[in-house]
Amino acid sequence: MRKKHRSFEIFSLSFLDVVSCGFGAIILLLVLIKSSEPRLEREISQDLSVNAAGIRLNVEQLQLESKKLSITLASEQKRLEEEREKLEGLEQQLQTLRELRADAEKTNAAAALIRNELRSARQQLTEEMRRLQQEVKSAVVSDSVIGGVPVDSEYIIFIIDTSGSMQSSAWLLVQQKMKEILSIYPQVKGLQVMNDMGDYMFSQYRGKWIRDTPARRSSILRMLSQWSAFSNSSPVEGVSAAIKQFYSPDKKISIYVFGDDFSRGSIQQVVDTVAHVNNSFSGGGRVRIHAVGFPVLFEQPGSEMNIARFSALMRRLAEDNNGSFVGLTSLK
Repeated sequence: MRKKHRSFEIFSLSFLDVVSCGFGAIILLLVLIKSSEPRLEREISQDLSVNAAGIRLNVEQLQLESKKLSITLASEQKRLEEEREKLEGLEQQLQTLRELRADAEKTNAAAALIRNELRSARQQLTEEMRRLQQEVKSAVVSDSVIGGVPVDSEYIIFIIDTSGSMQSSAWLLVQQKMKEILSIYPQVKGLQVMNDMGDYMFSQYRGKWIRDTPARRSSILRMLSQWSAFSNSSPVEGVSAAIKQFYSPDKKISIYVFGDDFSRGSIQQVVDTVAHVNNSFSGGGRVRIHAVGFPVLFEQPGSEMNIARFSALMRRLAEDNNGSFVGLTSLK
C-alpha cells in the first residue's frame, strides 16, 4: 500500500509568530534604549558642567595667585634695583673718598713746601731783581715785579686765566703786572695774548704775531681791562695751543702764565702734556714758560689746597721749561 506524502509549509503560522516575537523584542529594546538616552545625556551634561565649573574655578584661582606673585615679584625687583643703586652710589662715594685721600697725601708735602716758598718769595724776588737791574738797566721794575726772568726772548705770549675769581679780585693787578713785564722788554719782534682756554684776545690775529709798537701795547692794556672770556682755570689748553701754533726753531719765545688756582685735574698729567708738546719739535730751543701766581684765594677758608696745587704746577712747569715762577703775596 502506497504511503501518502504529507505537504510541509515553510511560512506557517508558528513561524510567523516566532519572527514577529523576535522583531517585537528588537523594537522593544530599541524603544527602551531610546527612552533612556535623554537621561544619560542629562547626567553626562551635568557631570561635564560640574567639571567645567570646577576647572574654571581652579583657573581663576591660579590666575589670581599668578597676579599676586607678579605684583610681589615686581615689588621685589624694584626694591632690588633701589638697593643696587644705593650700593653703586656708596661705591662711587668710596672711590671719590679714596681719590681725595690719595690727592691729599700727594699734595701735603707740596703744600708745605709752597707755603715756605711763599713766605720767602719777597726776599728771593729782591735778590733776583738785583740781577735783573744789572742786565736790563732801562727797565723800571718795582719790588713786586716778577724776578728771575730771563729777558733774552724776542717774542712774548701771555696766557691769562680769565675766570671769575681773577676778574673780580685781581684784574687791576693783572693789568699792572702785564705792564711791568712789558717794561722789562723795551722792544720785541712779536706779541700775543690768549686766555687759559687758548682763545685769542684779538681774533683777527689768530695764529699770527702782533707787531710790537707803543700803540699796540696801549691797545692790549686797554682791551685787557674789559676782556672777559670763558675759563676753566686750567692753563694746559692755552699753553699747548700757544706752543703748537707759534713755536719756531729760529725764534726765542717766552710764555707768561697768569693764574690763581688749579682745582681740577692731575698736576702730573698737565706737566706731561706740556712736556710732550714743548719737546716734540726738532731743532732750536724750547719755549720758555714763566708763571705768576695771584693771591686771590688767600683769604677764602678751605682754598689752601687749590693754592698749593697751582703753585706746585706752575713751579714744575717753570723749572722744566727754563722759566721762573713767582707767587705774589698781596693784591695791592
